[in-house]
Parts: sequence; structure tokens; C-alpha cells
Amino acid sequence: MDLNRNQFFFIGLVVLLLGLQLKFVSAYILNADATQFLAERSGETQAAAASFLNFTSSPAAAHKVLQPPEWLGWCLISVGSVLILHALAMKKPGGA
Repeated sequence: MDLNRNQFFFIGLVVLLLGLQLKFVSAYILNADATQFLAERSGETQAAAASFLNFTSSPAAAHKVLQPPEWLGWCLISVGSVLILHALAMKKPGGA
């Protein structure tokens, strides 16, 4: 399957916006369901996890905090920008 100009532009735009979001948000706090899902998939117990925060008085309502590295946002911004520039350099689909 060959990607055309519009698909490259869309993928680049999505990656660029994801990178911008990672640059402006310093941490993501998962809800209890997502935390439990990740703990089950990784085989990690809630007591052994170092990045759990307890915002309520009950220990069952622990939330995991994800802090992406700073370089990840810059990397996604760079890749998205290159994809957008590549899309703009390609010829239009269906055009002469």
C-alpha cells in the first residue's frame, strides 16, 4: 500500500500535535481502572509499584502517574514536521 500526499500530511499532523501535547503536559494521572489494567498486564502488584499515588483514603483507589521524558515531545514534533514537509513536497494525488 502506497501512502499519498494527504495521508503523509495527516499522519504528520497527528504526530506533531501529539508531540505538542507531550511538551505542554508534564504528567498524566491514570484513573483506577486504567491503573488496574496496566498492573494486571505488567504483572506488577499495587504495593510494589513506586509511582502510585493515593488521592483518597482507601488503598484500592490508587492512581498511576505517567511522566513522559522531555525528549519524547521534541522527537515527535520533529518527526511530525518532517512528515508534513515531505507531504508538501510530493505531487498532488490525481494531479498532473
